[in-house]
Amino acid sequence: MVVSDSHIMDTGSLEDIKSRWGILNASSSPLHIRYIKDGSIVLPGLSDSHAHILEYGASRQLSLEGGKTIKDTVALVKRYILENADVQKDRSRVIEGWGWDHTSWPVEQWPHMDDFEKDPIVRGRSIILQSKDGHALWISPHVLNTSLPFPNEVEGGVIVRDEFRNPTGVLLDNAQELIQKPPLTEDDLLKRFAATVKDALANGLTSVHDAGLNPLSLAFFKRQVAAGNMPIRIYGMTFFEENGPYWGNLSKPIIGASNGRFSARSVKIFADGALRSGGAALFEPYHDNPETNGFMRLDPAVLYDVIPRFLSDGWQVNVHAIGDRANSIVLDAFESTLKNVNVTALRPRLEHAQILTEADMARVGKLGVIASIQPTHAISDMWYAEDRLGPERVKGLYAFRSLINHGARLALGSDFPVEDMNPLSGFYSAVTRLSFDGRSPHGTAGWFPDQRLTRQEALRGMTIDAAYASFTDSEVGSLVPGKRADYVVLSQDIMTVPVGQILDTKVFATAIDGRPVFGEI
Repeated sequence: MVVSDSHIMDTGSLEDIKSRWGILNASSSPLHIRYIKDGSIVLPGLSDSHAHILEYGASRQLSLEGGKTIKDTVALVKRYILENADVQKDRSRVIEGWGWDHTSWPVEQWPHMDDFEKDPIVRGRSIILQSKDGHALWISPHVLNTSLPFPNEVEGGVIVRDEFRNPTGVLLDNAQELIQKPPLTEDDLLKRFAATVKDALANGLTSVHDAGLNPLSLAFFKRQVAAGNMPIRIYGMTFFEENGPYWGNLSKPIIGASNGRFSARSVKIFADGALRSGGAALFEPYHDNPETNGFMRLDPAVLYDVIPRFLSDGWQVNVHAIGDRANSIVLDAFESTLKNVNVTALRPRLEHAQILTEADMARVGKLGVIASIQPTHAISDMWYAEDRLGPERVKGLYAFRSLINHGARLALGSDFPVEDMNPLSGFYSAVTRLSFDGRSPHGTAGWFPDQRLTRQEALRGMTIDAAYASFTDSEVGSLVPGKRADYVVLSQDIMTVPVGQILDTKVFATAIDGRPVFGEI
């Protein structure tokens, strides 16, 4: 591969390159030739099609994923307090953490605000802990008391209450907005951004699709563009606020700012909640909780209203949809809009597309809607999914092969910090449907092994199809002359090594615009 400045000029065998470029010997070469290590491989720069950049940086401050019980999780908060002298001394300091997962605890139950009060170090502090899936908050009594009064109900959300109707300190989906978090300083934001970029480049990521830029995040990234501080490609989805004014005709999409490294040309809309927290909107009640079938986070009429307007105003529309009912409603709205338009020019996306009926899988392919999926969600959820959905409905969950067979284009991501940032974790999950230690509820062949992707399909979802989903497929996503030289050097060929060795792969180097930004060549 011949790279000049930021672009790929030529590819081929070394002999062909030497012939075309008039290289007779090393001393006469107009090129500086570099060799990669034996056994290693060069791939297009990898993309994460659904992630949360500043939230990941925040999650690195106090990670709760090691908490295997409620008591363990509180102990992690205690350790954080004791390891940070400024936090320990200032009892008014708000403590934020990320990653608790009640579905992984021995007894699957919601935590309670009083659990914080059992430890004298933790007691009485302001604590706000985000769940692993981002759809629930667990707060301390002090935070709850300063947030009261709560409404009786929250549309598109739940205030978890005890048998006496008192709040327990857990808030789901839209109810999370009842809690006011402390304002972030510019230094806070810069630290979060730097932490995410450092890890992303070390994992071979050259492009990240940020799935929900709120006004604060969007303004921050605009400032980084103006300051020339854009060390990785970011494709932003601007957050849609149901109760705010329609802004699709008031602001223009940002396309290719900072020399092609920043775009914000799509809108992110939430249709429903999450499966893990029981907020995904289903046609039929949950198998393990027949009293509910989840909920929509907004009225379907809103989707029918704003989707056509955003599309007509030149915005890509990306809708978070988990449950089969939510996905069907979103597809109805897309179908009513896309009849007489150029779908390739609009490239609408279903973010997650987790549970679909067979008929709706066919509609995804027919309509040309992109399915933005996260394979590591499948191996996280497979341990409880059948209990939650039942033996028949669960067959439509994370049905990647069925979507492909119906003609859908898949863009792969991780939803970090919800799951591991490493794109090879997603690659491995997509082609094996096994946990990282080789297990599944269906044995070593994988969970619903007929839904596995091929390695080529998985790689496309992390490269050229991810680029298509962000309108950058003419610039990046494959290693061909004329495209930008975004590439990653891996220690071994993930397309041929035994699947059990995929996760042993190391990133030797990551390059953006022809320049190494991690490692060396």
